Parts: sequence; C-alpha cells; structure tokens
Amino acid sequence: MRFLTAGESHGQCLTTIIEGLPAGLPIDIDGINEELARRQLGYGRGGRMQIEKDKVEILSGVRFGRTIGSPVTLAISNRDWANWTDRMAVSGLPNGTPVTAPRPGHADLTGVLKYDREDVRDILERASARETASRVAVGAVAKQLLAAVGGKVTSHVINIGGVAIQGIRPDFASIVRRRGKSDLGCIDAKAEERMRAAIDAAKEQGDSLGGAVEVLADSILPGLGSYVHWDRRLDTRLAAAMMSIPAIKGVEFGAGFAYAALPGSKAHDEIYYDPGNGYCRSTNLAGGIEGGMSNGETIVMRAVMKPIPTLMKPLQSVDIASHLPISASTERSDVCAVPAAAVVGEAMTAIILGQAILEKFSSDCMNDLVAAVEQYKSRLSLA
Repeated sequence: MRFLTAGESHGQCLTTIIEGLPAGLPIDIDGINEELARRQLGYGRGGRMQIEKDKVEILSGVRFGRTIGSPVTLAISNRDWANWTDRMAVSGLPNGTPVTAPRPGHADLTGVLKYDREDVRDILERASARETASRVAVGAVAKQLLAAVGGKVTSHVINIGGVAIQGIRPDFASIVRRRGKSDLGCIDAKAEERMRAAIDAAKEQGDSLGGAVEVLADSILPGLGSYVHWDRRLDTRLAAAMMSIPAIKGVEFGAGFAYAALPGSKAHDEIYYDPGNGYCRSTNLAGGIEGGMSNGETIVMRAVMKPIPTLMKPLQSVDIASHLPISASTERSDVCAVPAAAVVGEAMTAIILGQAILEKFSSDCMNDLVAAVEQYKSRLSLA
C-alpha cells in the first residue's frame, strides 16, 4: 500500500491516490470526515480552521461502500479557493504582490533557492501543513484496515509550551475515553488549564508554542517489520513517518531518551509465559518494538513539535528581491497546532502499520487477509 498527495494550501483542492488496498474493505466516509474534523480542532488554532470544513469525496476505487482493488482517489475541497482564484490561477500572468520575505524556520528560503523561484508563495503553498489533511484522510482509511484485523491507534497531548502532564501513564482505553473531553487532546485537566493560559499569553505576544504528543497503537500483532534490513525495521519506518510531519523535530519509542540514564538491568522488559495468553511482559520500556519488530505490546511513540514559524510579531529576514533587511512575511496561522499534530501522528502511524500488515499477510482481498491473520494468531497461540 502506498499513497501520493497533491495540492496547494490555497489551491482548488487536495487530492490523494491510495494504491494497494485489498478489495472488499468497507469504507466509512463518515469515519474519514470525523478524523478530518478532529485535525481542525484544538485551542489555539487560527482563522483558517473557521473557513475550511474538511469533507472527503471519493472519486475512484470504491463501489457500493467497499474497495474494489483499484487505486482509491480522495479529494478534499479548499473552500478558501474562492478568495484565491486570481493569485493561484493555473494560467495567465501573475496577479497580486509576490511574497519576498521568507520566514525563519520554514521551507521558504531554502525552497526558493532549490527551485529557483522569485515568489515565496510558490514554495509555501505546498510546504504548508494544510497538506496533512490528505494524510489524515489516508490514515482514516488505514485505521479502518487495522480495525478489520483488530488493531487500533490513538494519541494525546503531553506537553504544550513546557507545560507537561504530571504523573500520568494511562493505558490505551483510558486515553480514548478521556481525550475526547478536551479540545487540546490532553487527559490531565490541571495541565490542560495551564496549557490554555500559556497559549493565551503567546497569542497576546504575537508568538507561537510547540509541544509534544504521544501516539499509541494497541492490539498489534507481534512480528510486523523485520531485523533483516535497516529499511524494513518497523521503528525506522514509524520514526520516518513521524518526522515527515511539518514541525516535528524529534521522536522516541518507549523509554526513549530516558535510556541514557538507565543500567541494563532496568532498561529491558522481562519475558514471562502465561498458558492462557502466551508470551507477555510486565513492563513496556521498549515501547512495543524489539529488534525492529512489533513484540505484541502496545506501541508507544512520542514526538516533539517546534513552535509554528509564522509569527504575528515576525522575526528578522532578508528580502529575496532586494537583499535588504525585512520582517518575515505573515500568513494566517495558528498560535498552537500541537493537538492537530497528534491527529496527524495517529494517521501516519496507522498508515505504516497498515503497510506492514499487508506486507506480512495476503493483500489482494479482505477475506484472504483476515484468514491469514487468523491463521497466524492460531500458530502463535500454540507456540
């Protein structure tokens, strides 16, 4: 399974083609739209979220509610396109004032140099995190694939602007139950209150805030991924997927960077055997992955998101036309998009796990896939 997205932030629409989905997978359009809506929520989001009400349209690959084995095309219209038809026209002469003040921390300047452009808008339109709406739609489909074989993914916000949740290491079910009550996706009510205050203060100062999220995948079969080659390791692929999200600058699994302070005797998950449940562990320091493979425990990842580089009190930059000092350009933006990053992280995690399942088991049709998974579970139960 692979996918390719296209579209600009203020273009007509975002489109995605997914190739390799098994035939016979039920597609819940409402479920996709619910994920898209989650991505747009969150305290600290900007005005663009009030304009766009993302809804998916399926253009190919699905008939009577089920995939048919051919590529699936998804489209998400940009409602704001109506206000940008002149500046983003496909043909004709350039219209409007070019953007010549690149933003520090964004793709603006390096993209202009790489692609030899004179208007930063040629770069920022595609480099915009708006593209992640497409990924969330693909991730929603991948979640439906995972659900068909028992897997599930969730996330929560654990830090915004240095305000972190305290003393909470919840299980998967409690995160799902409690996260939905918070528009910050945070399960610690006291921390959430302080996060809101930090966002308010940053907004008043024309600043922005980053943070950290935790993504978990539960009921994942052991043996996804491989130790045989570097690029087949599941943690390699998950880390790359998380790092591909705009503004994500660090990823860790399980104990992560805390391993630096642990002796080996306290750094690994001891193995037990339960006649009723098979092999198991009483701890999960590894974050569900050992030797590049899922080990049957909950997969636990954390990712750090830097503050958004578009600031209402812009940083110093250089005009690419005159080379003179200038304040960086401003685009309508968020003060904090960490809750949205958590939703995108879920999507990318579901995509990678979906790919790993289809690689390990049959991928042409759902009946064969489910049968192969059940056979594998049966073999493991006899081990």
